[in-house]
Amino acid sequence: MRFRRKRNEILEGDLTPMIDMTFQLIAFFMLVINFSEVELSEEINLPMSELARPPEEAPPFKITLNLKEDGSIKYYDQLIAGIDVIKPILVREIRQANSDGVATSDVVVIIRADMDARTGDVQRLMNKCKAEQLENFSLRVIERLR
Repeated sequence: MRFRRKRNEILEGDLTPMIDMTFQLIAFFMLVINFSEVELSEEINLPMSELARPPEEAPPFKITLNLKEDGSIKYYDQLIAGIDVIKPILVREIRQANSDGVATSDVVVIIRADMDARTGDVQRLMNKCKAEQLENFSLRVIERLR
């Protein structure tokens, strides 16, 4: 920080370097933040797996569904009472994918099921998605290191 002398001998600090550093830090943290975590629900306790591997590439279009322990589904901020009423959301997302130029066969449904959710609920959710021609699924778990 440099100081400049004025006629009446008052020292004034040059704040330009400090402002530059502030903007650089803001830019750095904007790049580091993982915006994909926005769609994750903290209410879901994922199961552990040693065989889990992250996907090799990001899907062209994804639908993330958080299946809670009681069988309800959290979709972004919306709480859906059960699996039987998921169809309108799936139809809307398929329509959005198609308008973005992504074929229905390329849409990936990411299911984040709570570790205490029933396996039958996961199967029913997958069957509802299959009824809407969604065939690609990705189940999320916490990777356990060996």
